[in-house]
Amino acid sequence: MEIKSVAVVTGASQGIGRATALRLARDFSAIVLVARDRENLETAAAEITSMGAQAMVFAIDLRLPQSAETVIKGTLERFGRIDALLNIAGAVPQIDLFEMTDAQWDDGMALKLHGARRLTIQGWDALTASNGSVVLMSGSAALDPNPGNAAVAAVNAAINALAKAFAEQGIKDGVQVNSISPGAVMTKRRHSFFEKWAPAHNLTVEDAIKEFPEQAGITRLGKPEEIADLLGYLASPAAKWMTGASVRMDGGEIKGI
Repeated sequence: MEIKSVAVVTGASQGIGRATALRLARDFSAIVLVARDRENLETAAAEITSMGAQAMVFAIDLRLPQSAETVIKGTLERFGRIDALLNIAGAVPQIDLFEMTDAQWDDGMALKLHGARRLTIQGWDALTASNGSVVLMSGSAALDPNPGNAAVAAVNAAINALAKAFAEQGIKDGVQVNSISPGAVMTKRRHSFFEKWAPAHNLTVEDAIKEFPEQAGITRLGKPEEIADLLGYLASPAAKWMTGASVRMDGGEIKGI
């Protein structure tokens, strides 16, 4: 099978990352899945293969500086090209600004910001050659910071700025770069958040999940597949003139312009 297009997806073992890998398998010849959980990656890879695309798995920790080179080098050795890079991996703890330690700050930055930065730099030449696309995952907290999500907000805001800097270089080099800021999407990670948040507010987890949308001013929580469809569009030919954008999809939670 001729490989005409290759997408690298980080955080591909679960949630939005996994949904995105499966969505892109409809449009790309090969999907490279990157995360730390090999078992879940292999399961996703098998599903991608059943859809007719090729799959390659890197069970690797992108917090480590050498990991980005390993992923890009391995992808090029097998497939010879990279057409899209979706930087989705990364979770920053929601701990109060006055309680979060330096180590927790550093760990939050290491994967979501620096992992994405290194991977984009390592893949830049291949993306230039293919006139490829890059998307970095931010989040709506960047637009609504508070003491309880200060680290999440700060890292997400940094990602938006980093994406715009890459996009400026991409205009010269022929690489399209955008970021996206999802709102409250129901993933396993989000469910874990509710498991901690609910008791503190004298609620069951089920009641907390039901009440959250109303408190946030939205009709419901988002679905990973909805964000995956947005990412699929941004990595498609239809979106090629969109670059340097920070695209928000949050059900209307952020009311500011």
